Amino acid sequence: MLNADRTDPAVLRELIATELLAARERTGLLTGAVDDAELIAQHSPLMSPLVWDLAHIGNQEELWLLRNVGGRDPMHPEIDPLYDAFEHPRSERPRLPLLPPDEARAYAYEVRGRVLDLLAASPLEGAPLLDAGFAFGMIAQHEQQHDETMLITHQLRQGPAVLDAPPPPAADGAALRPEVLVPAGPFTMGTDTEPWSLDNERPAHQVHVPAFWLDTAPVSNAAYQAFIADGGYREPRWWTPAGWEHRTAADLTAPLFWTSEGGQWLRRRFGHVEPVPPNEPVLHVSWYEADAYARWAGRRLPTEAEWEKAARHDPATGRSRRFPWGDEPPGPEHANLGQRHLRPAPVGAYPQGESPYGARQLIGDVWEWTASDFTAYPGFRAWPYREYSEVFFGPEYKVLRGGSFAVAPVACRGTFRNWDYPIRRQIFSGFRTARDAEGAGEA
Repeated sequence: MLNADRTDPAVLRELIATELLAARERTGLLTGAVDDAELIAQHSPLMSPLVWDLAHIGNQEELWLLRNVGGRDPMHPEIDPLYDAFEHPRSERPRLPLLPPDEARAYAYEVRGRVLDLLAASPLEGAPLLDAGFAFGMIAQHEQQHDETMLITHQLRQGPAVLDAPPPPAADGAALRPEVLVPAGPFTMGTDTEPWSLDNERPAHQVHVPAFWLDTAPVSNAAYQAFIADGGYREPRWWTPAGWEHRTAADLTAPLFWTSEGGQWLRRRFGHVEPVPPNEPVLHVSWYEADAYARWAGRRLPTEAEWEKAARHDPATGRSRRFPWGDEPPGPEHANLGQRHLRPAPVGAYPQGESPYGARQLIGDVWEWTASDFTAYPGFRAWPYREYSEVFFGPEYKVLRGGSFAVAPVACRGTFRNWDYPIRRQIFSGFRTARDAEGAGEA
């Protein structure tokens, strides 16, 4: 459906309804898997109570669709400050007079019913927020992004497992070359044509990228264990000064959720304790850890432009694709997305998702840290509100690309940009490495 004809209002309405309903079904799964006591609990000071996310989803939907698009009066204006993400840090939210679970569910349900009525009557044109259904698409993405946040909360919560999913597909068994060459040359970064792209993905612009080599797949748990075994966490020479300071202060010795028992690495995954699978991409590492590993390996993290060129540029045509495999939306044969599996697939999986340069798993599985700070593209224009991107621009945040198994297809594409502090590890983050390739020619 993501490739639907968005110029046909009936088809566009069906697409929007499908995405909104898919997001709400997932929200229901994540909030319905635990009892009310766990919904109102804060499972980590890094995260909101799940009940806050639930009502925040409804509040943002009301604000943007019912009020801004539909011109409706506020339903409960007194709760707006409670669910303003900039008003209260996550650590303070449990102490707010939040809607209790039943009221939060009822509020989100009522908002959704009114939104579907609005959608049925909307011309889906005539105003910037309506063009191609942008505001509806923005809200579908927003809900799915909070679903990913709630899945992170599920990973952080203690107690027995409450979520389940089948394992991802195995790698195809073919020998995987360790790295691929991306020759020097320009490519089109960003987009002017993706109708539901967010402001930080725009505008499209030409970037010249020197030649470089990129890991064919994300760094595996086995490779990362070699870094640990070689004293990677004990050697300051592999770390930036800020990274070493944080490693020492936080006493980092392995990825988050890993423990060593009897010479074996174990991990906790959504309530299960299991051996760390050697062939999966390493998960729950900070930017500082990824950067230290890359230095130890004699390599570096790719820049954001390098990552996007490797993922989108087609040297045969010179154009940038929507996804590594082409312009068609992600299917289960292309990438590990949408909480279909509750873990990354083994490195080398999804050959049908391969980029023209031969890199795999650039979409899905794990968010990939890049070397780049989160900054605006040339010609950036904040829209429809500054707080989505502009207030975060600067060296405090590092860019992640590609999505993870927790990201929905509607909120993942070759131009999508994520960002976070370099200390963050609770997110579903991994990485791949790169190195320069002098004199490799143009492409």
